[in-house]
Amino acid sequence: MSELHVELKQMIIDVLDLEDIEIDEIIDDEPLFVEGLGLDSIDALEIGLALQKNYDIQLKSDSEETKEHFSSINSLVELVKTHREK
Repeated sequence: MSELHVELKQMIIDVLDLEDIEIDEIIDDEPLFVEGLGLDSIDALEIGLALQKNYDIQLKSDSEETKEHFSSINSLVELVKTHREK
């Protein structure tokens, strides 16, 4: 698990106040929403705001691409990596 994986998992835990979940319990390729971690649309908004604040990433909430980025930790890692390369 990369440092960025750990960083994003910790961000999600902190932002959503998931006190009962540890970093190693969030599986990198498992869905974050509905199944898997079981997050909802309000959680997605909060994660989106945290990504803007921490990584200066601008997302469009109605974009299909944004939905893909939020599908798993691995896809969020790729989003941040891509943004850093710009």
